[in-house]
Amino acid sequence: MYAIVDIETTGGYAANNGITEVAIVLHNGKEVEGRYQTLVNPVYKIPVYISALTGINQSMVADAPTFSELAGNIHRLLQDRIFVAHNVNFDYSFLKHHLQEAGLDLNCRKLCTVRLSRQVFPGLKSYSLGSLCRHFNITIENRHRAGGDAAATTLLFEHLIRGGADTFIERSLKRSKEQSLPPHLPKEKVDCLPYSPGVYYFHDAKGKVVYVGKAKNLKYRVSSHFTHNGAGRQRQEFLRTIHNISYQSCATELMAAILESVEIHRLWPIYNTSQKRFAAVYALYCFEDRKGYLRLGIDRKRKHLPGLYTFGLYLEGYNLLKGLVEKFDLDRYLCFIDRTPMGERPEIALPEAKIYNEKVLTALESLKHFLPTFAIMDDGRDPNEKSVVLMEEGKFYGMGYLKQEETIPSTNELKQYLTMYPESDYIRSLIYSYIGKWPEKKRVF
Repeated sequence: MYAIVDIETTGGYAANNGITEVAIVLHNGKEVEGRYQTLVNPVYKIPVYISALTGINQSMVADAPTFSELAGNIHRLLQDRIFVAHNVNFDYSFLKHHLQEAGLDLNCRKLCTVRLSRQVFPGLKSYSLGSLCRHFNITIENRHRAGGDAAATTLLFEHLIRGGADTFIERSLKRSKEQSLPPHLPKEKVDCLPYSPGVYYFHDAKGKVVYVGKAKNLKYRVSSHFTHNGAGRQRQEFLRTIHNISYQSCATELMAAILESVEIHRLWPIYNTSQKRFAAVYALYCFEDRKGYLRLGIDRKRKHLPGLYTFGLYLEGYNLLKGLVEKFDLDRYLCFIDRTPMGERPEIALPEAKIYNEKVLTALESLKHFLPTFAIMDDGRDPNEKSVVLMEEGKFYGMGYLKQEETIPSTNELKQYLTMYPESDYIRSLIYSYIGKWPEKKRVF
């Protein structure tokens, strides 16, 4: 009925590591029916620190069979039994991956003794195998060897059954997806997620956010993270790291996407890779020089110096400025389009500063038509409210909620109801894409 498993490996993920030892204890739920243990030649080199931990070195496995030679027997022992292990997804991912490489498909129901221990004996300080065995006075012989750890897991499993685990086991096996959850993440944390848009945060053991995601449906999206048990390093590290989930509900998928982007740039979580490259790194600036002329220019965005408009690429800003120069007959040199050294620049008569500056201000005023101010009015979190996303002069200002019956005549009044957020090219792209699909939700001020 059960196959209680422990393995030793050359590293932490199956895709690029081998197995050095396998132990399987066959159990009928009441007593042990049989045991299997073998060293395995992993083909891969065993790192020194792994040898120090397990005691298994290269010479010990040199004459051992390779996994492909053992695969048929291992598959026979596991198939049609419930696969039990402490942190089951780790052991299962290795054996499934290496059995697949041998041409065999492993498809077992799984049971994690970490999760089961949390359910039967909640509130313990630690649920590692060593800590649990010390707490329940279970002796581990030959620690960090497959046979010793499998035997200790078997004694722990029997102790859990005596403690009333049968009900939890039956419930867990009916809800097979529960065994795919990270071992340290209580199922209740997923159960309490709403079926609504929002942003979710995965936390490590210390509470630090390690991943931020957006969702049209929070419960479905979070659950989808754990529906497969990949063999890659990042996947296995990711599952081991997650200890908690928190979330913020949003009224719409657009608001969730905006908030996700803001939070990724605020928290810089280790497992988020996308969007970290999206940043407004250039800006259009205007300043007055010593001769009283207003100068326009594109420069790297300064943290404490707000630009008139921001750009992800220098070329994007350069093309905008060049267009203003040509349309409003601005001086190419004063706008840094022409970078000819002063001594080599031909004498060109400029109008007096006041007249020239009026042309610059007219050019900047034209940006307000090119960079419009508008709001997106959309559904709220409940029927009594509506959501608002505000763009002001082409830049994302912020978002928030109003009562359904409220009407706001101006942007200044509207801002009182909104939370201001940092903006980026990525967020602007989201907003413009959204109004392209839903133009009826756009309100121009």
